[in-house]
Amino acid sequence: MKVALFPGDGIGPEVIGEAVRVLEALALPGLTLVEGDVGGIACKRHGHPLPPETLQVAHAAGAVLFGAVGDPACDGLDRALRPEQAILGLRKALGLFANLRPATMFAGLEDASALRPEVARAINLLIVRELNGDVYFGDKGIDTLTDGSRRGWDMMSYTEAEVARIAHVGFKAARGRGGRLCSVDKANVLETSQVWRDTVTAIAGEYTDVELTHMYVDNAAMQLVRNPGQFDVIVTGNLFGDILSDQASMCVGSIGLLASAALGNGTVGLYEPIHGSAPDIAGKDVANPMATILSAAMMLRHSFGLEADAARVEAAVAAALAAGIRGADLGGSHGTRAIGDAVVERLA
Repeated sequence: MKVALFPGDGIGPEVIGEAVRVLEALALPGLTLVEGDVGGIACKRHGHPLPPETLQVAHAAGAVLFGAVGDPACDGLDRALRPEQAILGLRKALGLFANLRPATMFAGLEDASALRPEVARAINLLIVRELNGDVYFGDKGIDTLTDGSRRGWDMMSYTEAEVARIAHVGFKAARGRGGRLCSVDKANVLETSQVWRDTVTAIAGEYTDVELTHMYVDNAAMQLVRNPGQFDVIVTGNLFGDILSDQASMCVGSIGLLASAALGNGTVGLYEPIHGSAPDIAGKDVANPMATILSAAMMLRHSFGLEADAARVEAAVAAALAAGIRGADLGGSHGTRAIGDAVVERLA
């Protein structure tokens, strides 16, 4: 059971450190942790955000536990060398096309949500985000027009095959949950979304036990704050999924609580909190490590089949929150290390 640890930048090393403490507390037989450099720290040490030696570590592991990347000192670099390219490069190199982002309201945290408690209490959804297409990977550039002004452009596209494979992930996830799948697009404006909607609709015939609905992304954003309890599983593209999953994090109280899993057809999954590197609070012992700890739980479940251990970790996080263990992001005063202590204590 080999895990590649890529702490990255900013608060990444701090939150990864607490997740490692939780994994070690489980005393899992055969657990091996191997660390590698990604992001800004990799640029400084190796001249590239995703050096070959890091990729080698990833390919040799059974799973990757990722912290965060982003360093203001690297903002002046060419786009291909910026820290954020590390996570995009890993997704591509490992063939990771499906991002699972659960959002669940933990009991006792309703007051931390931006929504009314009675609305927030019903949140229990999963966002399935496509990872390898859309404007993130399409052709892009900056032109100079005849009047001397600049024009930026990014190509959004999806093939039927790309939509089909993520749709199957969404339908299967809904089949294992509440049996409801909402496909989010912008088919009233975008031809890319029309292909998306047509493909998802065609595949629905293979999943007659799952109820399929469609929703435009602007309405979905509104419904996430109006009535989030209506959603079971949402499947959507790269850009829309990025935005909606961050919105969902504030509906449950904090971005510091949302874990994610990036999966593909291969054997290596990548697990990370959805928050960024937050360089402004790095090294201050205030970052909330719960999203990273919950990402480690998803790793135990999806990559290693350790359902009981994953459930133990999730229960320990829930118990810590119920006991009032909160970081600054949730209006509390517990530091990174103290939150990790609380989760480890409750594993027993």
